[in-house]
Parts: sequence; structure tokens; C-alpha cells
Amino acid sequence: MDISELCIPDPLSYHNQASWSHSLGRLLSPLASLEPSHYWLLNRMAADDRHLPSSCGSYIKTEPSSPSSLVDTASHPSPSAHSDASGGYGSAINSHSNGLDSPPMFTPGGLGAPGACRKRYEDCSSTLLEDAGPIKCEYMLNSIPKRLCLVCGDIASGYHYGVASCEACKAFFKRTIQGNIEYSCPATNECEITKRRRKSCQACRFMKCLKVGMLKEGFKRVRLDRVRGGRQKYKRRMDAENSAYLGLTLPPPAKKPLTKIVSHLLVAEPEKIYAMPDPTMPESDIKALTTLCDLADRELVVIIGWAKHIPGFSSLSLGDQMSLLQSAWMEILILSIVFRSLPYEDELVYAEDYVMDEEHSRLTGLLDLYVSILQLVRKYKKLKVEKEEFVTLKAIALANSDSMHIEDVEAVQKLQDALHEALQDYESGQHTEDPRRAGKLLMTLPLLRQTATKAVQHFYSIKVQGKVPMHKLFLEMLEAKV
Repeated sequence: MDISELCIPDPLSYHNQASWSHSLGRLLSPLASLEPSHYWLLNRMAADDRHLPSSCGSYIKTEPSSPSSLVDTASHPSPSAHSDASGGYGSAINSHSNGLDSPPMFTPGGLGAPGACRKRYEDCSSTLLEDAGPIKCEYMLNSIPKRLCLVCGDIASGYHYGVASCEACKAFFKRTIQGNIEYSCPATNECEITKRRRKSCQACRFMKCLKVGMLKEGFKRVRLDRVRGGRQKYKRRMDAENSAYLGLTLPPPAKKPLTKIVSHLLVAEPEKIYAMPDPTMPESDIKALTTLCDLADRELVVIIGWAKHIPGFSSLSLGDQMSLLQSAWMEILILSIVFRSLPYEDELVYAEDYVMDEEHSRLTGLLDLYVSILQLVRKYKKLKVEKEEFVTLKAIALANSDSMHIEDVEAVQKLQDALHEALQDYESGQHTEDPRRAGKLLMTLPLLRQTATKAVQHFYSIKVQGKVPMHKLFLEMLEAKV
């Protein structure tokens, strides 16, 4: 299938954007429903954290749970007042006894107390909050995308050596090739390359450049056109390179660069999420369930933003986007838990700071769900699932929804085919020794769906009991599944 037929959006770093809706319907509703004054408010409040008024100091504002309107947060505590996460959206919001919205959270990035920064933020925002009213928007699905560097995730300046990349990685790649530089990794050749850490390991950064598809030949061709006697210098350069790179551990020659779809999915993957349960609450099943419900609600907001950046998803109708999300959201949540839990033994990592073992799950009433998710963890451990496979499976799980309300079946089928083809291409390029690996991974999806159904039923029964406060978006998504 020709990937060019798909609408592949430029990846957007959506981890610090604002979301102003308490339900999926409002998150996806047309921008035409906005009042003129709301556009300015959205643009102002959706700005990057570094554009916050200086009175907020060096604190970092992180995302809330399914926000809807803007009020003084001091009198409306969250059910998990200390909850926080990275990888979501930030705003000030309203809170109720049930069908809750969460207040904005702040994590310390400098001197002072989080509470003080929250107060300063409310002070400097008060003029924006007056008479704002509830805001409906399609912000996350209609924001202007920014192309990101596939090497480090910084904003790309264009396509360099065949890949969308920033000026820093472009210059780094050029210096490495031009200078025949050898690098060696002090660790295990698996260092994470991000905007902040791209200078920490040059060897892994160069390998990442090659892995995402940067072409050494792209540099050489340019040089041949500009340098007199280029043919002879090109031959000498090739000889020098053959010796210079012998000491560098590179991916096996048989492996191909990542496909465009897989590369986009890697860049679109949200940041790590943190539960940060309220330390003032005594340990109990209610506290654990409240923490999990609050966490799920915030992850849902992140999932909606993430889905927008799946190549081809934004080209679907708004109704079909909503149907796919309402049908597959729990599968995506569980798959994320499974992937985070792979390094652990018999423990489930609901968030980076919230791990539950068998005993904790039993005390919380989640033992059956623990056993089901752990079964998936063991399957993926046996397959030694890689991050590239995980992000692709997650997108496939969304596209392979069992929703009965799809408007354009052909368009959804086209998206499914493209994602399946991306997985197959990845496996044929990276795992030539196992031609059936893609099929093995896809065969795990039925068990994932069964586990998701069990989780929805369990949390819906908790909702019916009314013992645990739940946010509006989480409630809406639960009700859409039963």
C-alpha cells in the first residue's frame, strides 16, 4: 500500500498543551462552536509552559483530568489532590462531588512551594477566568502541527539527509560523517536520545540517526557536486570510512531504517505518567481505587491527543474518530500498563510511581484483573516486545475497534491496512530470522480485548457502587462501553 495515500501529520509535541473539555464529545466538537473570545483564551492558555507569566517562577505546570471550565481551584479539591503526570495537558478546572474535574497540578522546578506557585498562577490568570464560561473545542484535533526531529524530538527545521530533523542533529550528523569520527558508548549502546539528553552519548545519537533513516550518501552526493576532484576524494573518503567505523557498534546491516509510520508513532508516544497518590489519605482500597480512576482519567486526555498523531487517524471523520476512541480506550490503557510492567516480576506498573503486586491487588479487590493483565505481560515478555512494536500495536488496537458506529468503513479499513503493513515492514526489516513474528504479535490482541472488557466491567461496578469519585471523561467512556 502506498503510504503517500495516507494523511501523515507532522508529529506534534502535545505533552504540554491545554485541554478544555470534560468529555470526549467536547474534546472533539467543532471549533465553530467557540465564541470569538474563546479563541484568544485557548491560544493564551495552551501556550508552552515557558510562556507562563514570570511570577510563576520556575515551576512546571502539568496536566489535569478532563477539564471543563475555569474556577478557583482552592475550594474544589481533586479526589486525588496530589495526582500528577507527564505527558498530558494543563489547565485550571472545576470540581464536583461526582463526575469530577481536577485542579491544575504543579511540580517543583525551582525554589518555593507548589502551593505558592499555584496561588501565583491563579493571581496572574484571574483576568482570564472572569466570565469565561464552559468552552467547547476541537483543540487537540485541530491544532497546527509542528514537525519534530525523529532523532531527538526537538522541533525540526526541515528534511535533512532524508529525515525530518532539527538543526542540532543535522549538524551533528554532518560533523560525524565529514570528520570520520568514531564514537563509543560507555554503557550498553541503548542510551535514550531526547532533546535534553542528546549530548549525553554521541555513539547512541549517531546510531539513532542511522536507525531513523539518515543517509550518509545524502551528504556525500552534496559534497561531490561542490568539491573539485570529487570522485577521487569520494573514493578516499569511502576507504577512510570503512576503517573509521569498524570500532563502532552499529545495527546489523540486514536491518532496514524504520518506516515513516513507525517513526511517527515513536515521536508521538506520550511522556511517562505519574500517579502521585495523596499522602494525606490513609492506605485503603478506596484510596487505591481513587488513585487508579484519577490516573485513568488523565491518561484518557493524553490518549485523545496521542490518537491525533497516528498517521491517517486525523483524516477520518470526527464521528469515526470518536467511535474508535470510545471502543478501544481501555485496550490502549492496558497495553500501556503491560509495556511498563515488562521489566518487573509479577508486578503491574500502573504509573512510574504506582506499582501493585498480587497482595496489593487482592486487598484492593483487583486480583482477577491483576491475573488477567499479568497473563498479557508474560506473553509479551516471551516475545521480547520492543518499543517500536508496542507503539505500532497500540495504534492497531485503536484502529481495529469493534465499534458498530463506523460511518466510513473504507477509510477505517485503509487505516488498519496501513498500520498492519507498517508492523509487517518493521518485522521483515528488523526480525528477518522470524517471518511469522508480526502474526504472533497480532494474535495477542484478542486476549487484550478480553482483558479490557473485564476491566471495564469491574470499574463500571465500582461506579455503580458510588464509593469512589470519578471524573466526567472517565465516566463517559465507561458508559460508552457498557
